[in-house]
Amino acid sequence: MVTREGPTRPTIYDVAQRAGVSKSLVSLVLRDAPHVSPARRQAVLEAIAELGYRPSSAASALASQQTRAVGVLIDDFRNPWFVELLAGLRSVLDPAGYTVSVADFQLDTASGRNPVDGFLAQHADALVLAAEPPAELLENVPVPVVVAGTRELGEQALPTADVVAGDDDRGGELATRHLLDLGHTAVGHVTGRGGPAAHRRRGYERAMRHAGLEPLVAGAGGETSEENGYTAATELLAGHPGLTGLVVANDVMALGALAALDERGLTASGGPAVVGYDNSPLAAYRHLALTSVDPHNREIGAEAARTLLARLRDPDAEPRRYLVEPSLVVRASTPGATAQG
Repeated sequence: MVTREGPTRPTIYDVAQRAGVSKSLVSLVLRDAPHVSPARRQAVLEAIAELGYRPSSAASALASQQTRAVGVLIDDFRNPWFVELLAGLRSVLDPAGYTVSVADFQLDTASGRNPVDGFLAQHADALVLAAEPPAELLENVPVPVVVAGTRELGEQALPTADVVAGDDDRGGELATRHLLDLGHTAVGHVTGRGGPAAHRRRGYERAMRHAGLEPLVAGAGGETSEENGYTAATELLAGHPGLTGLVVANDVMALGALAALDERGLTASGGPAVVGYDNSPLAAYRHLALTSVDPHNREIGAEAARTLLARLRDPDAEPRRYLVEPSLVVRASTPGATAQG
């Protein structure tokens, strides 16, 4: 390669671009790692020959050493659900001498960066996947991965990864049964895209059908955001004016749903009752006092960290799937129930 200053040494990124693959896959080929398809291996080798690329011996040596660093990939910094997950991860990894770095999948990809490649460039020893990135970002990841939470895409793309998650099916059912037990029969569900929302929706639908009631769902095609919470709740209220209860896929969406109710003067008149999910710091604010399902994200984080350390000790162990039982924290947003917090 030539610049105004003269020829420059090609980098691993140049090789990746020429071969049409990720930087992490080039690293796998350089280490002669298995599980790389012959076609992609050949494309990388041809790019190396064409560019005259020579790997840095210092970088290769560094890559072979443990850095005691763990990368955590989340969906969105604006949603505080992950705060407890990180606290749980650090409660185990800090004493073990590991550092934790966090990347926001949405922010990185919007800026044209691959957050997985970023962690691998920093020689992270392992990754915790707490997001739903496209499958191609997860191809040929050369380090152990623990999937934290119900991440359907992550589990499909990484079938041998360990999984530690809350039982979101059970949580959706728990939230719905709470409203049914309070006497509500017209209960709608505000949902969104992604694995956790899909499982929570299944739990809601199962509870409704078990009670002989019709599930009423809106928002499945949108983000699990405050805006989509507002839009989906507005749709439900317009189509079903007799609604007396709402089960919402997470606490951030519940903020939007409460805004839709308030806009119609419904919260002041005492209904509908609202149940969120995640038991995030938002739910405990006195102004909201939101009943919410607690998936016990701190416990999920701690168990994910223990699972990750076990995987680093024994890379060939059978994949592990561990579910944490959720619980319900009752607050003022479901009148008639005994508040717990």
